[in-house]
Amino acid sequence: MTTNSIYAQLVKTGDAWSAAYGPFVLRSALQPIFKRVADGVFDIHAFQGLVRAERNGEAYPPSQFFSLVAPEDLPAVDSLLRSIHILNAGLMQRERTLVLVSFQPQLFTDGVELRHELDRIRLAAHEARLAPERIVCDVSAGSSNGKVLARTIEQLRRAGLRISMSNYEASEHDIQDVLALRPDFVRFDGDWVREYLHNSAGFALLRVIVRQLQDEGIEPIFERLEETWQVDLCLDLGVTLLQGYALARPQIAPTAFNDEFPEMLLPPSEPATAPAAQSQAQPQPPSPAAQRREPGLRPPRVFGKRR
Repeated sequence: MTTNSIYAQLVKTGDAWSAAYGPFVLRSALQPIFKRVADGVFDIHAFQGLVRAERNGEAYPPSQFFSLVAPEDLPAVDSLLRSIHILNAGLMQRERTLVLVSFQPQLFTDGVELRHELDRIRLAAHEARLAPERIVCDVSAGSSNGKVLARTIEQLRRAGLRISMSNYEASEHDIQDVLALRPDFVRFDGDWVREYLHNSAGFALLRVIVRQLQDEGIEPIFERLEETWQVDLCLDLGVTLLQGYALARPQIAPTAFNDEFPEMLLPPSEPATAPAAQSQAQPQPPSPAAQRREPGLRPPRVFGKRR
């Protein structure tokens, strides 16, 4: 399989795109990343694309599927999966929601190959009617050497795409690397975060790191939050972008997210990047900290359109 013939592998059935790789059927599962726009009020800020592979009706976990992909096919499969995630997110016809897709720099070390892949991403975004800045390419902090990573991020940025970094752990070395590369988002490792949330010293360290990144214009994403108390502690840290089963599980496209979490309607005079102004549109529920002090006052979280 070559990237030149990649779009021959795409199939649109009903309201979803899928793809084929040999005997495998590849589908998109989309999981929301929520943004807190006011106390207790959340909107879907992005969808993360996750592969769901099956062969003869049998599901294969991603780790098992990728181990069966021929090494020479990995770049094409990687590109194919990005395409179906972007196309499926576009079918939802949301006006502002971003799409987060994995990007592996080590698969595109040649400059010409990288430029061709960026063209394919822009083509998929055009077909999905998504502006390039709504595509977030997620690169692993340890995926390749520093020079390759820096060059890839610079090319992604020049193509008009946004960047997130994953597998991040907040050592002093990691923090300096992130500040030098200046991604738009940093995804905190879920297991690492949960360990730090369990003690006061770790919680204080997380608060400092979150504030440091936000001061530099880098938005932290705390992921794999499985319990509501973890969500509440992250909100107390000042984190505004949250993901995990405690909020919403992934769904295979076509999803029901438009019905479950309708996109919020912003006032015509307000830009999409001004959530603080939106908070004036309705009364503020008590903060998560206040809710923990008075459990009886805890309101349900609000998702969906604000009128």
